[in-house]
Amino acid sequence: MHTVGIDLIEISRVAQTVERWGDRFLRRIYTEAELAYCRGRTPQLAARFAAKEAVMKALGTGRYGLSWRDIEVVRRRGGRPTIQLQGRAAKIAERLEVSHVALSITHSRDYAAASVVVEIKDKP
Repeated sequence: MHTVGIDLIEISRVAQTVERWGDRFLRRIYTEAELAYCRGRTPQLAARFAAKEAVMKALGTGRYGLSWRDIEVVRRRGGRPTIQLQGRAAKIAERLEVSHVALSITHSRDYAAASVVVEIKDKP
């Protein structure tokens, strides 16, 4: 079985939130590795925010019950971005018997978007 989550966000909304809340927002939402990769670039931050939202939707949790930092967008040099689940998100994925999480992210000048497909083992 597969579940899907998608999210679209205005990059300006993320920029305004960072401007207003600064590190308080950044450290609540992003891991150290994500912050290091993004280096303050708002389109990349927005794309990762959208990815986290899409994962929450695909797992069926919505924003409740998970820490934003439990969902990490990892990008290795020259590779495509992937999702790494930790903490409560990893426990939910284990309970659901998630075998794979596929991620696609993109951004334009104004918007960032993410699509996630979660593969769940079929139950006999």
